Amino acid sequence: MWLPLATGVYMAVEQMPALPEAAQSIGAQERKKTLWKRIREGRVAYLMLMPTFIFLLIFMYYPALLGLYRSLFKWSAGLQGKFIGIDNFVRLFTKDKVFLNSLDNMLQLAAWYVVSTVGVSLFIAILIHRLRRGRTQYTFRLLMILPVVIPSIVPLMLWKFIYDFKVGPLNVFLTWAGLETWTRPWLADPNVALYAVMLRNFPWVDGVAILILLAGLQAIPYEIVESAMIDGAGEMRRFWSIELPLIAGQIKLISVLTIMWGVQEFTAVFAMTQGGPINSTMVPGMWMYFNAFSVGKMGYASSIGVVLFLITLVLTVVNMKYITTEEY
Repeated sequence: MWLPLATGVYMAVEQMPALPEAAQSIGAQERKKTLWKRIREGRVAYLMLMPTFIFLLIFMYYPALLGLYRSLFKWSAGLQGKFIGIDNFVRLFTKDKVFLNSLDNMLQLAAWYVVSTVGVSLFIAILIHRLRRGRTQYTFRLLMILPVVIPSIVPLMLWKFIYDFKVGPLNVFLTWAGLETWTRPWLADPNVALYAVMLRNFPWVDGVAILILLAGLQAIPYEIVESAMIDGAGEMRRFWSIELPLIAGQIKLISVLTIMWGVQEFTAVFAMTQGGPINSTMVPGMWMYFNAFSVGKMGYASSIGVVLFLITLVLTVVNMKYITTEEY
């Protein structure tokens, strides 16, 4: 299929008339322009972009580079730092059992976030896409995105109340159902605290992910779907053979963003357990915060931040480079 098309394009290009000499000379002149001359010609655009670049350098790149630099020091805020090379990193992976345990918790959280966010969002997006009336689709899209306007701390406090041992609705319901033996201090039991944090926000509806996936589904040319329907493809066949491969790009995007969210998790743990009980819900972000602002080990905390950056970078590169998607 593609060989004749490529051959035709090549022949068409070969048969195109050569560019006039005047056009060729203009192109050569453009290439010969110095960098400074190009900047001078686009000075208005560069001046308008300059404030953005300055703020990025001051508030994004400079702190990141400074954190990398400070990770090589034994340093506390306000005191003179002592250069110790990679000792902070060696200690992280050889002596810091809390950090190693936090990495395991982080991987569990990140894996669960990817499965729940992608799975539930994809299921709901498919259901909305199957609706025939445009107004009904619009209503459900609006209902899915409305929770985004609620501050993220509100659901966390709500779930902390739901898990409360004495007055939490979860234990009240279990007692009412005759399942008193199932009641427990969900956020104070080291055996279940991490799973309680993971299972918050039931039913795990992500409005932004749903809209991204729905946009991908609606962008699939109708001719492809119509051809499959003419060939007798049912709903499941359409999903597995057409829709799922063609929205793999959107799924990859959501997966990358969710992995970053899982690796950098801090807010939920800080609001609900602060890493307890007995460090059973500790994550690297929380451990970094504790070392930086509770015990003042700024250099050590910076090394944790560098490790988090490298983990995020590696997972993202693997996802982008080795997980391929279909094109149409």
